Amino acid sequence: MPVFRENPYGAFNYIVALGGSQGDGSDGSVIGGFSDVSGLGFDVSYSEYRNGNEKFNTTRKIPNTHKLDDITLKRGLVGSDDLFAWLKTVRDGTADPRQVTITLLDEARQPVASWTLRRAQPKKWSGPTLAAKGGGDVAMEELHLVHEGIEYK
Repeated sequence: MPVFRENPYGAFNYIVALGGSQGDGSDGSVIGGFSDVSGLGFDVSYSEYRNGNEKFNTTRKIPNTHKLDDITLKRGLVGSDDLFAWLKTVRDGTADPRQVTITLLDEARQPVASWTLRRAQPKKWSGPTLAAKGGGDVAMEELHLVHEGIEYK
């Protein structure tokens, strides 16, 4: 799906599909769009190894396990309880892993890249900060996800 182009894509045009009853990412199926997505990444651990008869006096770096970063999603509170129902299910002891897909769109709203999180589950939820200061701030909730793998296409 990724297509090379001279100018980078904007980071403001994307869809987050939470799988299950949360929607598949098509128009109208994701209740409340997310304003921020962060944490797409992983870290590979390496072991050092050297043969006794190596020509160079240095160790080889051999990749072994990798660690996945937690994903953070933020969205404005929209009065839908679909996300909180998933959180409550997991909080109450029922595992409910989902395939989460984050799709980057171009200016014509066509998919250009996507990241799929395998077996994602909620780790932490933070509700909105409420303050009666009379400002125009939006009530935001934040969700942290753990997952067991990330694929890019």
